[in-house]
Amino acid sequence: MSQLPPHQAPQPMTTIDDYAAIRGVITPRFFAYLIDLVVIALLMLVLFMVVAVLGAITFGLAWFLFPLVGACTGILYSAVTVSGERQSTIGMRLMGLKVIGPYGRPDFITAAIHALFFYVAASTGFLLAIDIITGFLRSDRRMLHDVLAQLAVIRD
Repeated sequence: MSQLPPHQAPQPMTTIDDYAAIRGVITPRFFAYLIDLVVIALLMLVLFMVVAVLGAITFGLAWFLFPLVGACTGILYSAVTVSGERQSTIGMRLMGLKVIGPYGRPDFITAAIHALFFYVAASTGFLLAIDIITGFLRSDRRMLHDVLAQLAVIRD
């Protein structure tokens, strides 16, 4: 974010005026998600092995973490990568996309909520369809979970 004089606060994003930044982002987002699914699956595999070993050491006590690993890996992966310096997951980076918030880079909580909204929508076919249709109908190509989290995915 650029440096502003001390008396001038940054202004929130209300619309995305740069058409080139939003043109054709829906298809790359799909492929970015497929790449991210592979990354998340690998992370989950490693975490499941760690929990299995910890469970053996703790006589099964750590095995209660298995549901937590399954439920939280994707959300934490998205939150850490989207709120990071590059503002994108590994899949988004490979597809040339990044996420912006009203004031620039999204914070960790906003990125986690954004991911949570997406995974809730993805868990049901109906909500996912509404999410995707919203992206096709809006001129700024923001999907419903983007609008709810006040974020936008643009070309990097």
